[in-house]
Amino acid sequence: MSILTRTLPILALAAGTTFAAYAAPASVPAARPAAVASQPAPVKRIRKSDAEWKRLLTPEQYHVLREAGTETAFTGKYWNEHRRGVYVCAGCGLELFRSDDKFDSKTGWPSFTRAIVANHVMNREDTSLGETRTALQCARCGGHLGHLFDDGPPPTGLRFCINSAALTFVPGK
Repeated sequence: MSILTRTLPILALAAGTTFAAYAAPASVPAARPAAVASQPAPVKRIRKSDAEWKRLLTPEQYHVLREAGTETAFTGKYWNEHRRGVYVCAGCGLELFRSDDKFDSKTGWPSFTRAIVANHVMNREDTSLGETRTALQCARCGGHLGHLFDDGPPPTGLRFCINSAALTFVPGK
């Protein structure tokens, strides 16, 4: 059983919500909202060509956000960030995580217990490494953020393991 099927009922109980299927393009597997801190307003999707994304993003950001790449552990700029603020998508600026929900997972990637808003971070099944994992995407631009694991601390028991290259930190927000 994948973490996706194991955690969705837990997420619904922890967040006090139910999750509707996310309407994604036919080429993208259906995604569902991840664990959250508050209830959502609809997120309007944006679409850009690969050429547009390459102009807007650094090569590392493009590799992570558009090609579902992963940065090397302990090399990203936010794994050891401790200031108060909000983490937004590096591709589109959508608010994703609060520093209050960040914890030290000892993995070398920024880790959070939940998303800032229910439908800003979406789940999708990832079988790219020969095992089933839950990949996380930005709900607005579809950018790959990282993966969801069920080994996090209370209150959710979840670990949103996120690539720093997928994020921009906004201090004090």
